[in-house]
Amino acid sequence: MIGATGTLGGAVAAALEEAGHEVVRGARGGPVRVDLTDPASLDRAFAKVTGLAAVVCCAASGPLLDLVSATDEEFLDGMRGKLLGQVGLARRAARNLPEGGSITLTGGTFAAPLAGGSLGALVNQGLAGFVRNAAAELPRSQRINLVSPGWIRETLEAMGADGSGGTPAAQVAQAYLRAVHGPGSGEIIEP
Repeated sequence: MIGATGTLGGAVAAALEEAGHEVVRGARGGPVRVDLTDPASLDRAFAKVTGLAAVVCCAASGPLLDLVSATDEEFLDGMRGKLLGQVGLARRAARNLPEGGSITLTGGTFAAPLAGGSLGALVNQGLAGFVRNAAAELPRSQRINLVSPGWIRETLEAMGADGSGGTPAAQVAQAYLRAVHGPGSGEIIEP
């Protein structure tokens, strides 16, 4: 599991463990170091951790950028981790997972346009399109799905905002369990 140290990732890791899974936590720090912006770190992680049945990524965030004033480089930087990093992770997972293995990525969804959210909309729609098509291309009956949560209650509260507009992380974690355990592939799951 990539991103297991964050608010959502911690809840997902706990839910997976409660369901009987052995969770290997990957993050920028710790025993299995993974940085989605560094493809070599993905290769090292898969070389170090073998025998996986599923790969789950919750390490997916992107900045809010002003559409007009942001530079091209800022947009590219914003796409490197959440979009290109997760695509790279999925491609490597497909090479390393067994028959029927599961890949679950994280996108996002919001009820209305968000100031500074054009990059996020681009990345999230790109991930959704990638997952829908990759489902038809994966080998060995592997599955890939995208969990697309809106705001996480605990994240809003940590930002000093009203958390009532968000979904509790533990509730969102149940969508990841459905993605790992369910038969579907190419699905966009909104908790």
